[in-house]
Amino acid sequence: MRLGLAASAALAFSGCATQGRDVKEAEASIQASTTVTLNSGYKMPAQGLGTYALDYDTCVSSIHALAAAGGRLIDTAFMYHNEDAVGEGVRTCGVPREELFVTTKLYPSQFAEPDAAIDEALAKLDIGYVDLMLLHHPGEGDVKAYRAMERAVAAGKVRSIGLSNWYVEELESFLPQVETMPALVQNEIHPYYQEQDVVPYVRDLGIVVEGWYPLGGRGHNDELLADPVLTDIAQVHGVSVPQVILRWNRQRDIVVIPGSSNPEHIAEDLTIQGFSLSDDEMARIAALDRAEKHDWY
Repeated sequence: MRLGLAASAALAFSGCATQGRDVKEAEASIQASTTVTLNSGYKMPAQGLGTYALDYDTCVSSIHALAAAGGRLIDTAFMYHNEDAVGEGVRTCGVPREELFVTTKLYPSQFAEPDAAIDEALAKLDIGYVDLMLLHHPGEGDVKAYRAMERAVAAGKVRSIGLSNWYVEELESFLPQVETMPALVQNEIHPYYQEQDVVPYVRDLGIVVEGWYPLGGRGHNDELLADPVLTDIAQVHGVSVPQVILRWNRQRDIVVIPGSSNPEHIAEDLTIQGFSLSDDEMARIAALDRAEKHDWY
């Protein structure tokens, strides 16, 4: 059973139970307020929820569960086909808009008409502004699309901008062509694919690193969560394997957005502040790196 420090607290949350006293109690008990500061000057929660593959109703209820558990970071994209659901979840979760941080992404199929794509995202979300907008991955017209996002920042439509699925070679080519340093680069990162060269390169540029698929991703989750090194470390600390993985990411200064539709798991994933990994444990996890990417774009 996937239980850890947050299991008992998570059982108290379901559906839309995200208003009034429940929200405040969850915030106090889960202590999910850790933030990072982007180079744009805005603060961003260091943990949140990825909404990839969540259908409309599930997406809304998952955002409610996240809000109830004290989480404030939500990640979506045009290609997830649920920006409208994310918007409803944000509007109805009982948490003020300004306390939430919403990320969305433009897909390469939108790069030819980026201004229209940005306005489409704003209309679907219907939450006033986007906290962070990313290009989903490199493609023809990506510089044009990024410049449109720069204009959207100037117009107050978007607060910060960045990139997803950009690596060292891509960044070296891309960055000289734009004016605004990305605030964040979001890539696949998990113990079997650690990006040990990319992460320090990006961080040295003053860019925050965020990991998607932190728990392994589609078809690989079970193997990673059963890894004997990770299970041993989890047992030592009395936490779950997902909590160990997320804590490992945070100790590398990587923002994490695990995906889930389970309120218990969503709450548990936010509760990683009560323990830390030793240098030896961090080294043991580092040794698990297989350079094994689980999804390609």
